[in-house]
Amino acid sequence: MPRLLKPVLFTGAAVLASLALVAGHGARSSQAAAAPSGPVPPAMVDEAPHAGLEAAVVSGGCFWGVQGVFEHVRGVRQVVAGYAGGAAASAHYEMVSTGQTGHAESVKITFDPSQISYGEILRIFFSVATDPTQVGGQFPDEGSQYRSEIFYLDPKQQDVARHYIAQLNEAKVYSRPIATRVDRYSGFFPAEAYHQDYLVRHPDSAYIAAYDLPKVARLKALFSAQYRASPVLTLASAG
Repeated sequence: MPRLLKPVLFTGAAVLASLALVAGHGARSSQAAAAPSGPVPPAMVDEAPHAGLEAAVVSGGCFWGVQGVFEHVRGVRQVVAGYAGGAAASAHYEMVSTGQTGHAESVKITFDPSQISYGEILRIFFSVATDPTQVGGQFPDEGSQYRSEIFYLDPKQQDVARHYIAQLNEAKVYSRPIATRVDRYSGFFPAEAYHQDYLVRHPDSAYIAAYDLPKVARLKALFSAQYRASPVLTLASAG
């Protein structure tokens, strides 16, 4: 059965009020201060636009919130919640939840590079979607399946990701070193239908209200030029 609570912490009166709804579920606060906005990505990521769509695969804790953020980003065509880092045979929610399969809850982002670069995808990921300094999970979601990780699809993505992390560490954007892993993509497996578009379909859930809607609000505040009010939905074609 699906989890009801998978938190990521942000501050603010409205969020703190929502936290009261989920008290007693073992939530732990983050010790790392979230960066208000990452620095401009390295120049290499702002190369001349080219035709065709590209994909990015990242994990940043619960895939509900990460998917919800990128569904509101201009230039993104589709965001699928799923599992990366493990084998196809064990890419099922109940098995991944044991933390023993090697998978991370991830999202596959299909985007138009003429509208948004891979570097900007990573900038939003680090600034809004995840706490890149946390080890062993994301906030109260503990376990390797909630790790922060970038799965690069080609050498260019590998280079951009590693240079960007080095830039963030050198600039001391965060109070602790970035723990986000950068590993080669080895396959992505879509999650069960009930996980797709979860933020959009369940805005009144205590978890979403407390931890994921603030991410979307943060996206709108920090990246107004990239924000779009109407999300692109994975399950739209299915009604």
